[in-house]
Amino acid sequence: MLQTLLRHTSSRKLLALLLIELATLAVGSVSSTASQRYNPNAVRINKCCERFEVMLDGKCTMAETINATVWVPQFTGRNGEQDVQVEAIRYIIGAPDCGSMQKWPIFHYDKSEDKLILFPDGQLRHLILDPHARDEPEEEWDQLYGASIRTEAPFQYDYQQGQYCLDKALNSNERQPEGMYATVCSPEKAIRWTDSDFMLRKIINPISHGIAMIILLVVAIVYFVLPTLRDLVGNIVTSITVCLIVSQAADLVRIFTEFSNHVSFIIADSFFYISLLGAFFWLNSMGYYIWRTFRARNVFLRVTDGRKYCWYSVYAWGATATMAAIAIFSHFFLDSPGDGSKKNSSIFENQETIGWLGIAVFFTPIAFIIIVNIFFYVTTQRFLNRMSTYGRIHHKLKCNFIMFALIFLIMGTSWLFLILSWLHYDALLYTHIVVNALQAPCILWVCVLRQKHITFLLKKSCCYNEPTQTTDWGDEMTYMNGGDY
Repeated sequence: MLQTLLRHTSSRKLLALLLIELATLAVGSVSSTASQRYNPNAVRINKCCERFEVMLDGKCTMAETINATVWVPQFTGRNGEQDVQVEAIRYIIGAPDCGSMQKWPIFHYDKSEDKLILFPDGQLRHLILDPHARDEPEEEWDQLYGASIRTEAPFQYDYQQGQYCLDKALNSNERQPEGMYATVCSPEKAIRWTDSDFMLRKIINPISHGIAMIILLVVAIVYFVLPTLRDLVGNIVTSITVCLIVSQAADLVRIFTEFSNHVSFIIADSFFYISLLGAFFWLNSMGYYIWRTFRARNVFLRVTDGRKYCWYSVYAWGATATMAAIAIFSHFFLDSPGDGSKKNSSIFENQETIGWLGIAVFFTPIAFIIIVNIFFYVTTQRFLNRMSTYGRIHHKLKCNFIMFALIFLIMGTSWLFLILSWLHYDALLYTHIVVNALQAPCILWVCVLRQKHITFLLKKSCCYNEPTQTTDWGDEMTYMNGGDY
């Protein structure tokens, strides 16, 4: 009995000693881990994914599942030294908290223009090299890369800790399978409102869009309110101006990138391209109507304008809807995201724009419409040159023909500079902004201010407070026969 009691007492002491030793080891390991985690000399590195994850095709994926190695930071010295060693590293997991600033994705791979350089103090530098330098030999490329680190490059941005996150990037479809990915906070202080580029892009351009919408709305109201202008050509002009108003509004939405979290870029792009395509289809209807009327033996005006407008509406809106459906289908089902064919001009996360294939489907019909309208203009001009006498109806048709030619010139020029603005040249983009700002005032001058019979009707309706005559030609012929076409 005594021996059994002694054995139980010794076993209890032994168990107590074991528990004390385990607790000591646990406390020691925790303290050592805590001291390592909160080491004041540890360099904080913001990692986009977890420690055991890498970024595959834009998504955080466990490295073991794809037989990949996790990302290990490599530091570069301020003078270009490679593989600089640091005392300790402390990972901060997750995307940066940018607050009101925008998030900007950056990809770094072999011989890319964008370079991500991590300094030993935890600062990240985004270096943008000359895009033509990628064709140089490997030795010259390395010299250029090292020189850009040591000197102040013309395009470089530094991000402090907390303003970025880095990780290893893998891509299963691209030619560059491995690289680095970073999400950075676009610094608000880097953009000053006094800069000429910022003034043109973010201030003058939106203001010109707003003024253009007001001017085009005035033209649409004039042609909709005055009874003598509500013929087929007048209704077509109203439809063209409404389409241009929608395109200007959609383009205005695309300018204000600060609202990217609330507005889908692909919806704004769709409205912009569809409305622009509809405007050109209505312009084509106007040119066909004038060309066909001049070639007809018997010319009658305002007899079946309502029915004709319905026919042209079926053509214009039907063709626009058909081409828009084909373009959107091509974007979602035929434009592969892996072959680089998508436009992807959006710099924001989870924002998609219309791809190049969809834009080609939208703009190819416009190119054909321009060719057909040139044919309408040339053949109609030849017919006018052979005419020796003009009647009252032909006077109005000639006025409409000149208006069609001028609107066609204005819209064609604006469309051409829109395409040129996609090239990576600031001068072409600035020219497009100026041309787009002049488009609406030119249409106002062509459709309203240039034609004296319209200004006469406006004065008679507004200034003299007299009712406008519903006849097609009355006192207005006095102004048209004076040579103002």
